[in-house]
Amino acid sequence: MYNKILLATDGSDHSLRTVDHAIQLAKTSDNPIIEIIYVKDMTKVKSETLNNWNQVTTSLEERFSTVEKKVKEANVSYKMKVLNGEPGPTVVEYVNKNQFDVVIVGSRGLNALQEMVLGSVSHKVAKRANCPVFIIK
Repeated sequence: MYNKILLATDGSDHSLRTVDHAIQLAKTSDNPIIEIIYVKDMTKVKSETLNNWNQVTTSLEERFSTVEKKVKEANVSYKMKVLNGEPGPTVVEYVNKNQFDVVIVGSRGLNALQEMVLGSVSHKVAKRANCPVFIIK
């Protein structure tokens, strides 16, 4: 039923829960592929670096390695991609251009304040994607 699955992640603990759901969904199909994307918001890279200069942070590669490890262990076909842009609109544009069967996204990400003020990425995706969207709490 859902052969072409998009998993949008930011590497947060909340988004890591979405991986398990994507794997479960993929295992219900005959020939599934999970495409895992991360959207790098270039407008925030400088400010995040300055704000977190004295904290230990995990790199994009470390965040992705956890996701990749889970998918590999489940023996599900996958692709990984990093996109640049504002997360909500970038995910929507990518989903609609590539005709996915379903999108899986977490209900929370790395920045709770931005989510509260501007609206969550998951909400933007659910409103504008041309396919079903699973929002995982």
